[in-house]
Amino acid sequence: MPKKSILRSEGLGKYSETLRVTQGLEEVYPGLPDSLRGHSGSVVAVAFSPDGSRIVSGSRDQTIRLWDAKTGEPVGDPLRGHSNSVTAVAFSPDGSRIVSGSEDETIRLWDAKTGEPVGDPLRGHSNSVNAVAFSPDGSRI
Repeated sequence: MPKKSILRSEGLGKYSETLRVTQGLEEVYPGLPDSLRGHSGSVVAVAFSPDGSRIVSGSRDQTIRLWDAKTGEPVGDPLRGHSNSVTAVAFSPDGSRIVSGSEDETIRLWDAKTGEPVGDPLRGHSNSVNAVAFSPDGSRI
């Protein structure tokens, strides 16, 4: 976290015996776009790609969107496939895939480059899926 971030200043006291950055630490977070516009419903889930170049968002409009993190411009068309609000999104550790969870009780996997679905939706939940994540090696969700 940058030197002047609130998270850093509050976290240092609580986690003083953790890793320390000795060089290359930013003073403040680099500038991000003021807003990302393109969803027609509320955005309820957001995540950065591992390299920080893209942002993925999930919305009550039942779509997932990719954004250029530097410019705030949408990347490609919205990803469609869920039949209810998209409530959770995450990138794989290598940035090649996206996983999404929805109020339609499914989890879906997407190719982050093409926006195409990967396989069939994963079913089995009896309620909304509100959190998703990849394992550290990217082999499981």
